[in-house]
Amino acid sequence: MLSEKPDPMGAAIKAYWEGNKKASITVYSDQMEADELPAAYLFREFAEMPEREQLALNLATGRVLDVGAGAGSHALALQARGVEVTALEISERATQVQKARGVKNVLPGDFFTLPPAPHDTLLLLMNGIGLAGTLEGLPDFLATCKKWLAPGGQILLESSDILYLYEEEDGSVLLDLNGAYYGELTYLMEFGQERSEPFPWLFINFDLLQEYAQEAGFNAELLLQEEDDHYIARLTLA
Repeated sequence: MLSEKPDPMGAAIKAYWEGNKKASITVYSDQMEADELPAAYLFREFAEMPEREQLALNLATGRVLDVGAGAGSHALALQARGVEVTALEISERATQVQKARGVKNVLPGDFFTLPPAPHDTLLLLMNGIGLAGTLEGLPDFLATCKKWLAPGGQILLESSDILYLYEEEDGSVLLDLNGAYYGELTYLMEFGQERSEPFPWLFINFDLLQEYAQEAGFNAELLLQEEDDHYIARLTLA
């Protein structure tokens, strides 16, 4: 049965797959203007993906867990080159589309509560580390990652430094030093009649990620830093 919770992301993915090529998710944030995420973007081929995603996919080895797999595009790209990949996704409608698109190994459920099975690579693209929600939630998130990692495994993750959101016209940065970390945002998504509850989402700069990773027993390596402040990092157990 479908979850009773609103699932605008899953609804948009399913609508696009069933023929609504104009399906688009409205994304609201407490720090940015409302934006549109075309569902088509979630169905892109490997050649259409940004360099950072291509790099991470090229480095994914062994048994791969694609965390928050969405419409399954990253899993399909890996599967096409013979990589053993499992698409983990909490949205039941999204998992239905993954199966219809040909993803062989689909794991429906919650990353935090499913019984973990060891994988050699955890893939956290499209700011997948945002699942931590907040800095306070990051240690628990990294501890959960450990449970899913096989010995000698790696986490390949994407995030970005969003300090630019707080820049003034003169180049100075206006931050509330007594407030929450500037990378902690609150989002809400909407598609058709479905509207999610507000949820926290974490963007973290690499230096701070490195600090938290070390505290959790990981080594952190910066693999790619793009001009728009997106980056790919690799975490391995120290």
